[in-house]
Amino acid sequence: MNLREELKRPVPFASLQQETLLNLLRVGDQIANKASRLFREHGLTLSRFNVLRSLDLADRPLTCGEIGERMIHVVPAITGLVDQLEKHGLVERRRCKRDRRVVYIAITETGHDLCEELREPLDELELRLMAGMSDEELRSLVNLLGKVRSSIAAAE
Repeated sequence: MNLREELKRPVPFASLQQETLLNLLRVGDQIANKASRLFREHGLTLSRFNVLRSLDLADRPLTCGEIGERMIHVVPAITGLVDQLEKHGLVERRRCKRDRRVVYIAITETGHDLCEELREPLDELELRLMAGMSDEELRSLVNLLGKVRSSIAAAE
């Protein structure tokens, strides 16, 4: 089904660019909804998981600013996400010994264990969502999406 049918849109899109961008938005929303269900089963939101995974993949504790640079979904309030993760024992704050104004966020063992617990179901979800595409098609899509991201960055 094409996007126009899916959205029950009675008129054509204004341009190929509009149709492409709306397709990207729709796909992103569908992926986020599927992933959110998985994370909700483990007491997380998509944004909280994004913070947790950024910390788990880092080789050291990160500041809120550094976490923000690594987020897939840009959110304005990293501190609020960290507060929630800290409340559940998944991360902890550590003051810099050289500069007490700097606060680092470190993943706890519990947080790391949760990331490990989610690894297999997340891998399975990714495989299911992309099952209809060959490796060649996926590589092509990755390259095309890279061009889109570059175009967006250049437009800013």
